[in-house]
Amino acid sequence: MTQPVRIAQLSCGPEYSGIQNEINEAAREVGGEIFFPDVALKDIRRDFEKFGLDVRSPDLKLAIARAMALVEGRVEADAVFIATCFRCAEAAIVRNELRRYINEHSKLPVVSYSFTERTTAGTLLTRMEALTTIAKRRALLARETQKGLTLGLDSGSATTKAVVMRDNKIIGTGWQPTTEVLKSANEVIAHALAEAGVTREEIQAVGTTGYGRFLVGKEINADLIQEELTVNSKGAVYLADRQHGPATVIDIGGMDNKAISVMDGIPGVFTMGGICAGASGRFLEMTAKRLGVEITELGPLSMKGMGARVPMNSYCIVFGTQSLVNALAAGSTREDVAAAACHSVAEQVYEQQLQEVDIKEPVIMVGGTSLIEGLVFAMGELLQTKIVVPPYSQYIGAVGSALLASGFIKDD
Repeated sequence: MTQPVRIAQLSCGPEYSGIQNEINEAAREVGGEIFFPDVALKDIRRDFEKFGLDVRSPDLKLAIARAMALVEGRVEADAVFIATCFRCAEAAIVRNELRRYINEHSKLPVVSYSFTERTTAGTLLTRMEALTTIAKRRALLARETQKGLTLGLDSGSATTKAVVMRDNKIIGTGWQPTTEVLKSANEVIAHALAEAGVTREEIQAVGTTGYGRFLVGKEINADLIQEELTVNSKGAVYLADRQHGPATVIDIGGMDNKAISVMDGIPGVFTMGGICAGASGRFLEMTAKRLGVEITELGPLSMKGMGARVPMNSYCIVFGTQSLVNALAAGSTREDVAAAACHSVAEQVYEQQLQEVDIKEPVIMVGGTSLIEGLVFAMGELLQTKIVVPPYSQYIGAVGSALLASGFIKDD
């Protein structure tokens, strides 16, 4: 029987908010086991003073002591889950400092999360799956080249993508909006196979990722069914040729966003989600529709405008759309509105998620939104760095799946 991945929980408040059972359930579903590191009272006092962060909450002091016990090797764990209530400013500071401290002084994968009373096991599942994947499959994630003939499929919330790879080269692709999950998957697979000039029977291994990964993976008998955090980070550093050293991966998706700190091709700290769809690719789609252009035209249009001329509130997609309408009615140009929408999304991703990871260059943007020049430009301005957009960036999940799936090819 396989031993569960031991996930150390550092937290404040999940018992009072009633979500501890949800955290435990999410871990169990992906082969993990939540535990609370044991520390003595004298250790709490000593470690709290040594850490040097003045907090009042006893639970946060305990979390600090537990973090130091993990880093110093007094308690063993495979991964770390840091969770605090979203209402508490003091907890947010501690959560961020503990995440940084563990990442800088250990090789333990870490995810930090700000919960509400409505947090469920389902909302935590992808994060827990990523933690257990890094802990169990570090050797697979260290893979730098693709071998054989493999197929990767990304069944995303907005689009479905497929890639065929042969001996470290992409030879076929397929892309279309996600409608019926299985139908979309079969159609993009057929397109990628036709472009590659190979048959399904010739494929040696298949990997799936994205929201529909389980349904599609079961249907096509995939060898690898993997969450998108690890798959996308692997695909990003592979395509950008940054598999050694640090990197930061940003993926602004149709429904949620991912920010991942990567070292030597393996994710260490990551976050996903967002307060509202106003900080996602969906808002940019609505912006393009309101401006009467295709989403592919939004990037060039935004590069001709000045976003600072247009006040924009897209924390909520409804209010964001209202801002668009008001700006156009007040005489703002389409170019300025497009630039403002791109800057607004970049700013929110920066404020909501990039504070949860340590930004280290190169910064790699992937996913369909990485093709929107105005968004990439705005993110570069905020981070004061040149953003890397690798080739095939819109196929990032499919590429990562095809790459990792090659680890399942049986040697003859």
